[in-house]
Amino acid sequence: MTRRGLLRQDLGWAGFLLVLAVVFGLVKQWPLVSLSFKGRLPAYLEEMRSQRRQSQFQGVKTLNLPQAYELFQGGQALFIDARNPNEYEELHVAGAINLPPEKFKERDNPALNSIAKDRRLVVYCGEVNCDLALKVSEKLQAAGFTQVAAFLGGFRAWDEAGYPAATGK
Repeated sequence: MTRRGLLRQDLGWAGFLLVLAVVFGLVKQWPLVSLSFKGRLPAYLEEMRSQRRQSQFQGVKTLNLPQAYELFQGGQALFIDARNPNEYEELHVAGAINLPPEKFKERDNPALNSIAKDRRLVVYCGEVNCDLALKVSEKLQAAGFTQVAAFLGGFRAWDEAGYPAATGK
């Protein structure tokens, strides 16, 4: 067989395997494909995310945007930004401190040591799909903080509502 013939045969097999993979993928994931055709996939995925969060982060209290803003207005809570330092410096809730998950690896964390264990804390991350606020809230609870809540709307919801924000460290 010529070189061109071998190439054509290889391409034929590659095409066959690609079609086979697509067919098996569609069959295996048909319930999701079907939901997508019906326009119900985003709602289904949000429900699945909510169920996963409820089981994975059972002990973490959560807040919505109005609840978080009420605590902010009353000066009743310290806001903690769980995002990376670059995002925090760009824009964050006014008065918030930056405490991403990797900061918990440090043995002696000055930011944590300066906060009273019974202080009300509101932890947020970037947006509603982000789990960093839940993870940091869980770590804070494990460190002995007693009044921790995760704001699930994230900074995006806060900013879109036009609530006070600041830049820098």
